[in-house]
Amino acid sequence: MLIYAKNRRKFMENVWYDFKHGFMERLRSLKGSPGSIAAGAATGVMVSFTPFIGLHTLLAIVFAWLIRANVLAAALGTVVGNPWTFPFIWASVYYTGRVLLEGAAAAVMPVNFENIFHAASHALMTFDFSDFLSDVWPVLKPMIIGCVPFCIAAWIISYYIVKNTLDKLTAN
Repeated sequence: MLIYAKNRRKFMENVWYDFKHGFMERLRSLKGSPGSIAAGAATGVMVSFTPFIGLHTLLAIVFAWLIRANVLAAALGTVVGNPWTFPFIWASVYYTGRVLLEGAAAAVMPVNFENIFHAASHALMTFDFSDFLSDVWPVLKPMIIGCVPFCIAAWIISYYIVKNTLDKLTAN
């Protein structure tokens, strides 16, 4: 059992190292200054914290273009939002939004995101927004408000991580 745990840990360390190394090598191969690439990647990471599923890449490209950051790095940065991280992001953003809107006494109510996405997609497909306002908006509004602090923190942290790493890689 101990050998299995050691091998599994080594395997996970290698997976993380390969992902991090490959991601940074892809970013380093892009044209542009380290600041522009870092701003683009940070924009992609930031957009991953918004509740606008399906629009993350488009939003990242538009925001990167607006701030004159690297557009391809922004598209690569959206990889932070994926099926493994979205449940944690959604729950954190939703409950933060509830606290920001209702105060510290906000009741913690479980949310069935599957039903919310079904109602949202049904409303968009049929152009029937009466259900959207009654079913989706009570969850979407706190998520929009709650994503703001996460977006700011994600942009700042990821910008400095990527910029410092690219500076070190280009110095070698």
